[in-house]
Amino acid sequence: MNTLILGVLAALTSAFSWAASTILIKAGMRNKSPVAVNIFRLYIVSVMFAVIFLFNGTLSQIESLSWKLLLVAFFSAQFGFVIGDYFYFNALNLMGVSRTVPITSTYPLWTILWTFLFLGRNISPQVLLGAIFVVAAIIVVRKAEEEEHLNPKGFVFALLAPLSWSFAILTMDWLTGSMDVLTLAGIRMMFAAIGVSLFLPRYGSELREITKREATLLIGAAISGLMLGQYLFVYSVNLVGSQIAAPVSAINPIIASALAILLLKEPPNKRIIEGLVLAVLGVILISTA
Repeated sequence: MNTLILGVLAALTSAFSWAASTILIKAGMRNKSPVAVNIFRLYIVSVMFAVIFLFNGTLSQIESLSWKLLLVAFFSAQFGFVIGDYFYFNALNLMGVSRTVPITSTYPLWTILWTFLFLGRNISPQVLLGAIFVVAAIIVVRKAEEEEHLNPKGFVFALLAPLSWSFAILTMDWLTGSMDVLTLAGIRMMFAAIGVSLFLPRYGSELREITKREATLLIGAAISGLMLGQYLFVYSVNLVGSQIAAPVSAINPIIASALAILLLKEPPNKRIIEGLVLAVLGVILISTA
């Protein structure tokens, strides 16, 4: 199969996995803080990767990696799964899925900018036009936030999340030249679990109160979003680069918002729908440039 097609398919599949994870997280965190949810899912998926590494011999490969690669992977994990997801989960709590996702879906815009500045990737006029659509989507959703008098902190969190994610993607793109896909995906999860452990003393009691239903939902979210989704995304970046993988994977707002309206009964808003359309048009233009 053509490398480009395979990479795009992997990115699209990761988008479906992330959308499913978003809905499961929203359903499973109704009575839990975002940090507690993040700690739980990162621990779960880290254990899963550790078991895989134990049986396939990857641990010996990790031991041979240089301190520079490990350090970059560590910071990539913190920006992607600790800092970025902290902002994302708080935005979900404050604004809901259908209002948060259109804003956080702008991470391809920032990723393309960073890859141009730091990795020397070319940006065509079509990509710039797509970026304009994505920025317009932010403005439209911001108007919806003002009209509905939602907590402004939610908007700030939703805007900071994609900035953090884009830096994580940039460093991950660089790392794909030195690590295989499975090793990179797993080691980032483990480093993220280490980083999020700083919050454990404060949220330990909350973690002990997680019910079986919540645990089931969050384990499903961890497998879907952090294991399957992230592995496929790293695989896509390895094949076609983050400047293509990131925009294609950003199709997940359509899936997540549709599921939120259908399953979580979140009311659609005209401006939110307009923002989604603009974001998707931007993603399509960037992906086909």
